[in-house]
Parts: sequence; structure tokens; C-alpha cells
Amino acid sequence: MKKLFLIIGAPGSGKTTDASIIAENNANIVHYSTGDMLREEVASGSDLGKEIESYITKGALVPLKIIVDTIVSAINNAPVDNVLIDGYPRSEEQMTAFDALVSKEDNIELTSVIEVRVTEACARERILGRRAEAAPGEERADDSEEVFNDRMGIYTGPLAAIQRFYTDKELLTIINGERTLEEVVAEMQTFVSGKI
Repeated sequence: MKKLFLIIGAPGSGKTTDASIIAENNANIVHYSTGDMLREEVASGSDLGKEIESYITKGALVPLKIIVDTIVSAINNAPVDNVLIDGYPRSEEQMTAFDALVSKEDNIELTSVIEVRVTEACARERILGRRAEAAPGEERADDSEEVFNDRMGIYTGPLAAIQRFYTDKELLTIINGERTLEEVVAEMQTFVSGKI
């Protein structure tokens, strides 16, 4: 049985870094981001991978069903039984489609949804501060005020519904992401370890 932990958080919350560190430090935990999973499926040369590639090469959005199938495929093929996925779900539609599919999977248990919570002010400072600290030519394209506002809006739009859905299922755990990286990772590590 695969134990799945979904990790959500605003841009700049540190969720990807937190999950990566935990997976690096624990041989029995693997971490994926949705983008990584899509790229790995394409690289595998599978029929699903070819279908994903056909959308990406056209610059089109990969359809929801394919994203959900890709995530389930990655979880089922994970080399260990404990899987952290960050940045998913990003919408109510993704959440309900994923929930419907996982509920039919005998091999996957959604163990917890961890929200790395930061205020918008903290997220803004981290993202835009990252831009200020970058050497010339190393700035990330998504580290501008305008892009940050768009990304924050996309994140916060469905957030209340996502929180309510997983709270009702008694799956939501909130971690304060405004502390040091070490403190956040330590709390998340303790929580995940207590569930596996």
C-alpha cells in the first residue's frame, strides 16, 4: 500500500524545498512535483507519455484526466511506499477528479494533505526578494510582482474549497511555513514519520 502525502502552499511557501529535503534524508520516502511526473512519463516513451508530449509540443494544457492518470501511474511505480507530491491539487476540479480516481485504487491511501501556510506578505517578500538577490541573468522569469500576483490569485482562488474538502475528510494538517527552513522541515518530517 502506497501512502500518499499531498503538499500544498502558496508560491514562496517553500513546499518543494521542504519535500525534497525530507525525501533526500529518508530512503523510504520519494518526492515528486507534478511537472517532474509529466516529464518522466514523456521520457519513459509510454503511450501516455507520447500523448502528454503531443500537448506540450503544441503549447497546449495537458488535460486533467491525463494529469491525474500520470500522478496515479507515478505513485504506483514509485520505488518506495511513501510518496510526497507537492503543488497538487491546484483547483477544485483537480481535487475532485483525483479523489474519485484514488478512491478506486486499492494500492494508494491518501494519508494526509499538508498545507505549508504563509501569509501573502511573506510569500511576496520571499519571491520578490529572490529576484533582488539573483545575479544578473539568473533572475527567474516568474519572480516579478505581476507574475507573483497572478500565481497567488491562482493559488488562493480555490484554496478555501480545498481546505474545506480535506478538513471534512480529516486529512488536512497545517504547518507554519514562516519559520526557518530547518524548523519547517523538522515539523513536516516528524509529522510524516508519525504516519508511515
